[in-house]
Amino acid sequence: MTAAPARRLVQRVSSTAAFARIAPHVVPALDRAVHRLTRGKVLPSARMLPGLVLVSRGARTGLERRTPLACVPEDPRATTWVLVGSNFGRPAHPAWTANLLAHPDAEVHWRGRTIPVHARLLRGEDREVAWAAALRLWPPYAAYQARIDREIRLFRLTRRD
Repeated sequence: MTAAPARRLVQRVSSTAAFARIAPHVVPALDRAVHRLTRGKVLPSARMLPGLVLVSRGARTGLERRTPLACVPEDPRATTWVLVGSNFGRPAHPAWTANLLAHPDAEVHWRGRTIPVHARLLRGEDREVAWAAALRLWPPYAAYQARIDREIRLFRLTRRD
């Protein structure tokens, strides 16, 4: 199977409600383990679409949280990314979105580098433009949004100096 048919198959499977029930328990755990074992060099889910590891502080606890996430890179110089709080199309917002709302300064592990970032929740036209880019990158986001009542949160991460 070539890359394009395989990608379409994965997109079709990831659009299902069954995937939304299973994936949150499997994909992040696998990503975390492999990322840790390879000292930040490999993120398995990034073989399908761009990914990073977000390091943020817990909204309530303030404890460090490491979350592997798909992302929409906006700049080839690695200065901005959009994160999509889809939670695989599940009803609740993912915890990492609350963490960024409470503590917008974070860091990302991107292609073997640690980069300090500041997160901003996107609204209005900024959100619309970013949502269109996310759908071009990963069309299943539309199925996730159609399955839930909440608006999926989008964050722009900007590199801090």
